[in-house]
Parts: sequence; C-alpha cells; structure tokens
Amino acid sequence: MKFNTKTRYALRTMIAIALEGKGKGLLQKEIARRQGISNKYLDAIIRALKRKSLIKNVRGKKSGYVLARPAGEISLYDIHLAFEKEINPIECLQPGYVCPNMEVCVARLFWMELNKTIKKQMEKTTLALLVREQRKLLLKKKMKGQ
Repeated sequence: MKFNTKTRYALRTMIAIALEGKGKGLLQKEIARRQGISNKYLDAIIRALKRKSLIKNVRGKKSGYVLARPAGEISLYDIHLAFEKEINPIECLQPGYVCPNMEVCVARLFWMELNKTIKKQMEKTTLALLVREQRKLLLKKKMKGQ
C-alpha cells in the first residue's frame, strides 16, 4: 500500500502551517520553498485542503494560510480524505468491487482488519501530536548544531 504524493505533501504542508503559530499565516511560496514542492503542484494541494476546511486564507499583515481549526482537532485521516475517498490497501476492498470469492476469502478478511487498524491509527493521530514531535526533532537538531 502506498499513500499518494499529494497526501504526503499535504501532511508536510499542514505541519509547516501549524508550526508557524496561531493566527500567523504562512505564504504559499514559503511553504513551497521549505517543502521543496513546486508552487504549481502545491496549488492543487492547497485547494484540496481548503475545500475540506482544513486551512483558510488570512489577509493583511499576517497573510497566508492558517489552520481552519485547532491542530488537535485535525487527524491524519482528515488530511488523507482531502485526496482519497478511503483507505484501500487492495482492490477488493474498494466500494463496488465484485469478486466471486468475496464471501469465502479469508485473505480479504485479513485485509479488512488491516484496513481498520490503519484507519484507526490515522484517526487517532492528530496534527497537534505530529507538530509536538516535529518541534522535538527541530530542537534536537538545533542542539546538535551548537
């Protein structure tokens, strides 16, 4: 199973915005520079995050993007849903997929349980948790550099 690039870059983008601080906007060109993402590609990511009400624009002196709600209320699963409908590690779990062995396939049951576990982990992992961990890593890196 592989998460798409937009989901992975969106997570990095959300962390960068959250790190910027409350009410302080982060400009798209700055996000692109920090994350090594082209501005054009980031445009699509930003649109999807805005459409799901995960981020919003602020105008004025602190212009740019901010979180639309507290980081503790945004899960990794919320971010994932901005780009994908569900998590489906294999084809037979996709809605509408019909397999003649569906009702007698023990492998499918395993994949369903794995899918539930992944989803549950993503739902309980908040942006706030990742931001705390990111701050620890940045502090550790800074201390090593001194």
